[in-house]
Amino acid sequence: MQILIIEDEARAANQLQNLLQTLRFEYGLLGIIDTVEESVEWFQNNRKPDLVFMDIQLADGISFEIFQKVQLQCPIIFTTAFDQYAIKAFKVNSIDYLLKPIQETDLQQALEKFKRSKQAPALDHETLKRFLSDMQPASQREGILVKEGDGFAQIRISDLLYAYSEDSVTFGVTQNKRVIIDETLDQLYPSLNPNQFFRINRGQVVAKSAILKIDRYFNHRLKLTLIRARDLEFIVSRPKTNDFKSWMNR
Repeated sequence: MQILIIEDEARAANQLQNLLQTLRFEYGLLGIIDTVEESVEWFQNNRKPDLVFMDIQLADGISFEIFQKVQLQCPIIFTTAFDQYAIKAFKVNSIDYLLKPIQETDLQQALEKFKRSKQAPALDHETLKRFLSDMQPASQREGILVKEGDGFAQIRISDLLYAYSEDSVTFGVTQNKRVIIDETLDQLYPSLNPNQFFRINRGQVVAKSAILKIDRYFNHRLKLTLIRARDLEFIVSRPKTNDFKSWMNR
């Protein structure tokens, strides 16, 4: 049994492998891929795996974009922190859908369903097309819930300069303070205005208004200078460089 894991969070990929071992699921790992771009390249140059575990939100976009570029006909178990994707995931070449953090019993049921299946479901192109056209929310949120003392407070999205993940904690920085955001970057980013915010890598989201300078960086990446950058480096990952340039030109 040869499997491929498409997942942009190392911790989630490791947890999945640990659960598979706990369930005594025998498999060979073909690789762990964390971007849409690298996934497309992999499928274009390799034989299809027996099973794919595919996160929906990847480092450079939504994994459903992979289907636009390659004819993918293999069983897929989708994983994501966003349960609103569940129904649509079932309709796009999916064996099952697992909500993060993945529970052992849910994974076991998904694997049993996979074993009962004779072949991959047919790819529903119309559902995929509608799904991708609806990816941007009709309206973006205006506030973010943050931790304050023993309770919570709200900051305005318009005040957010950047957000980043560190040691499994999400921080947000405004002109006046650094706050702890009560959600992960995976939960936060899709709700932000895509014209104002960009996820430059797995762990950092920046506001266009906070960018002071853009420099070339080695390995075809970009280095950003931001307002109130503290001691952090802001590096646009190579797979996201072209999209970042396009975003800056809007």
